[in-house]
Amino acid sequence: MIFSKNTSSFHLNCIDCPRLRDHLTQVRKQYPTYYSRPVPSFGNAHPRLLIVGLAPGMHGANATGRVFTGDHAGILLYQMLHKHGFSNNPISKNSNDGLKLKNSRITNAVRCLPPQNKPLGDEIENCNHYLSEELENIKKEAIVLCLGQIAHRSTFKALGRKQSDYPFKHGQFHRLDDGKTIVDSYHCSRYNTQTKRLTEAMFDKVFKNIKKQLEV
Repeated sequence: MIFSKNTSSFHLNCIDCPRLRDHLTQVRKQYPTYYSRPVPSFGNAHPRLLIVGLAPGMHGANATGRVFTGDHAGILLYQMLHKHGFSNNPISKNSNDGLKLKNSRITNAVRCLPPQNKPLGDEIENCNHYLSEELENIKKEAIVLCLGQIAHRSTFKALGRKQSDYPFKHGQFHRLDDGKTIVDSYHCSRYNTQTKRLTEAMFDKVFKNIKKQLEV
């Protein structure tokens, strides 16, 4: 599927996934002050670095309306973005805090909050065309950082590539023949950081290598 570089089909009232639609309806009743809608991407329209996560968290992006904002998962991510020159602030509080990304953008493989943070295969599939659009809009030799295996698989599917040719491995750089580079990292979730599956030093190394390649 091919999209114009200046258009997007994403809309905040998307109801393509019945289970997610019904789940958000219930969440809005339980938490009436929460955002509880499909969460848009955040950052530059044509970035050199695109970060792909999994899905909004219940008390994070689903509450605030900004990706990786409001729960533990975004703490380390925004620290790294600021440390390596991709944002003007190391903390993301809410959609009105003045935070701006530099040459970067953050999105998710699935735009709506899934029950137990586990989207189904057809829900990932339904959202994949939105990710295709994001990948159409990045710079020619941009880097795509995939946080976790679902983000990794969704990205290669959106690019029309055989996933078996690009196995997931933390810290791996997959350089494609069209100029793009796909980078794998463990997701910066509370579970992964608390169990040390992903340490600050490991994540910092990923960003250092990304920055080094972008400066070439």
